[in-house]
Amino acid sequence: MTSQESDSLVLSSDPLHPANLIPELCRSFYQLGWVTGTGGGICIRVGDKVYIAPSGVQKERIEPKHIFVLPYPQAPASPHTDRVFLRRPALNLKESACTPLFWNSFDLRNASSCIHTHSQHAVMATLLWTGPVFKISHQMIKGVRIAGTGIALSYLDTLELPIIENTPNEEDLKDSMAEAMIKYPNAPGVLVRRHGVYVWGNDWEKAKTQTECLDYLFEIGVKMKLAGLPTVLNE
Repeated sequence: MTSQESDSLVLSSDPLHPANLIPELCRSFYQLGWVTGTGGGICIRVGDKVYIAPSGVQKERIEPKHIFVLPYPQAPASPHTDRVFLRRPALNLKESACTPLFWNSFDLRNASSCIHTHSQHAVMATLLWTGPVFKISHQMIKGVRIAGTGIALSYLDTLELPIIENTPNEEDLKDSMAEAMIKYPNAPGVLVRRHGVYVWGNDWEKAKTQTECLDYLFEIGVKMKLAGLPTVLNE
């Protein structure tokens, strides 16, 4: 594929094209404090193509020309596997360090989008829930789907989100994240202690909505916990 042909994968006048959506969403997430300090990430899968934001850049300044495009499926992305790219930016950029974890959401949940935030609410939840799972019952869980891609939870349900331990390198979370997803098949995301959260969905809209609802639940859950209130109904 020539440089011009690969660039055509990210150049579009359609505002809903993934290469246009990712910079727009990253700016929105930056304003929410989710991806400051170049942290966090997002991917969108459309058919056999995966669009991924670059790593180590100012997320609020990403442009379509900075987006990586990878084919899907391919061998599981890991630090020890050469990834296949349909397009790399001309600048000296690296694909998101979250890439192997995004692949978990594709392979284990058939998701089409995955979002990673460094939300302080998510981090605080992992510190106050010292065990392996975050639990809460609340009205806002109705905006969250079983396994992230199934039917919506009801008000009477209890949300359970696994918490895994952080590692020095993002890529090394891949296996423990996959194990947590298998152990908690109904979980719509995975929390990483002292780090943040990964959330996925059937498309970017559902992934975004669930990330927003979960962030609300982390915030209210932390406030309830600090106030000595139960976070699960009838418990």
